[in-house]
Amino acid sequence: MAFTDQALPAIRPVNHLVDAGDIIVRTHGGSALLGRALQSEVVAYEADEIDPATRTGWSVVVTGTATRVNPGALARYESLLMPWIGKEMGQVVRIRPEIVSGYRLAQAQGA
Repeated sequence: MAFTDQALPAIRPVNHLVDAGDIIVRTHGGSALLGRALQSEVVAYEADEIDPATRTGWSVVVTGTATRVNPGALARYESLLMPWIGKEMGQVVRIRPEIVSGYRLAQAQGA
């Protein structure tokens, strides 16, 4: 995920789920990402899958506004989205897509 932190670009690896077209990510209370979500700022999220053997795959970038998920929905997302790391991740951020772009990596003709 890419966002602005102290007037500079910042990128953080996060896992996600898609819910009703929105991207949902979990984070911790002191994260720079959560600070951006509290201000409803624009962020970018990239997801991709590349097969190194065939050199094929896809990449999608979603640009949209990040906001903090309301406390009523927090428990639901905590049960659906497990953090990658063993750290308390008690905050949830929603990205409402405004721009979606992507591309597919295909094998060259005759390869």
